[in-house]
Amino acid sequence: MEPAIRSYLRHLKLDENCSPETIRAYASDLGEFAAFLEQQMGAERRVDPRKVDRLAVRAFLGELYRRQVKRSTAARKLAALRSFFRYLKRHGKIATNPALSVATPKQEHRLPRLLSVVEMSHLLEVPDDSTALGARDRAILELLYATGVRVSELTALDFDDLDLSEGMMRVRGKGRKERMVPVGSKAVQAVGKYLRRRSGLESRPGVGKEAIFLNFRGTRLNVRSVRRLLNQALETAAIARKISPHTLRHSFATHLLDAGADLRSIQELLGHSSLSTTQKYTHVSTERLLKTYGKAHPRA
Repeated sequence: MEPAIRSYLRHLKLDENCSPETIRAYASDLGEFAAFLEQQMGAERRVDPRKVDRLAVRAFLGELYRRQVKRSTAARKLAALRSFFRYLKRHGKIATNPALSVATPKQEHRLPRLLSVVEMSHLLEVPDDSTALGARDRAILELLYATGVRVSELTALDFDDLDLSEGMMRVRGKGRKERMVPVGSKAVQAVGKYLRRRSGLESRPGVGKEAIFLNFRGTRLNVRSVRRLLNQALETAAIARKISPHTLRHSFATHLLDAGADLRSIQELLGHSSLSTTQKYTHVSTERLLKTYGKAHPRA
């Protein structure tokens, strides 16, 4: 199984041009499946992809269910298996795709967590932009909310991707697909202020030269660091809810929809390949509308 997985991961990198985050996710999911099969068969036996059947895939999903893994996570792992076996079948390594006829776990329809406009304002004011790191943190939060980009897309930004004079930014999304997104005036100001102080973070010549956002060592900021700075800002802003950087993306989309933006435009801004992915925000806005109606109407 391991050689087949390595071949598939090379295919994702070289042929599909997938991002490092996507490749790591596939490697983790497929590695977990291979480890499960080895445990079932005995550690001394190597797993032959040709002998993996539908029952083995279902048993793996059953194990995930027993461990109380989220349905969305189980569905993602099943999708990884389908894609992996589809690749093997296309290259004549197996006769049939054993994951194709396995039903996807029914998803829980949870609405995205959001911050209100007021909460967002409080959060964005937290970083002290009189220091280089504070100006960086303010610019990051402003840019996440102003553009709705994923954190991985933000940390990958280079100087060539940003045009502050035009208020535009080039983003490389999933599958290396590029899109242009507008940057609001507040975010432009915050990023401009950070860039004027950025030299204070360049500790080593040449390191992080192209990257816009640097850590205190002068190298490119990573996703984990952005999560950490957001958690610190939430604590300071006294927002006592479980929020992730993706929440700012959800808030961006929902606030646009509430203000009258159409779904197609939001789809383009978020980089969704399918409009159905964007449509979840209509449910959020409807629920918010009903709550507002229930509070405001005298006969609600």
